[in-house]
Amino acid sequence: MVTKGISEAFAKYGARLKNVNWSVSAWNAAGELVLSLWAHHYRKGEGGAAEYFGKLSRWAGPGNSEFRANLSDAYERRSPVRLVVVQTENIDHVESGEDASKVKKDFSARDDLVGEVTEFDGENYVIRFRRR
Repeated sequence: MVTKGISEAFAKYGARLKNVNWSVSAWNAAGELVLSLWAHHYRKGEGGAAEYFGKLSRWAGPGNSEFRANLSDAYERRSPVRLVVVQTENIDHVESGEDASKVKKDFSARDDLVGEVTEFDGENYVIRFRRR
């Protein structure tokens, strides 16, 4: 379901962003990490799983620091991860590491999927999602 903004998408999971201008991750009361992940970082994984992957050095700023810390915690604790898919037509702008807050985006809460951080080396990550 496409939502009007990131805050609304996170609220569907009971999560509240620390700062709506730069946060892209937050914990909810159930101990689930909610992540906003780019649609163009999707790939089909083993057994039909949906995988999202990325490299943290691709972008910088306080949202990156918060995302990195939350991702590390979720990986260590094997916490459930909930997905907000963010889409944009300005993929080159995003991938170049420029300020993604400047591009038009659509957010979709994928409450049919629950994931887990399956790989994280401090830089590269993979999050695998399966249907609930």
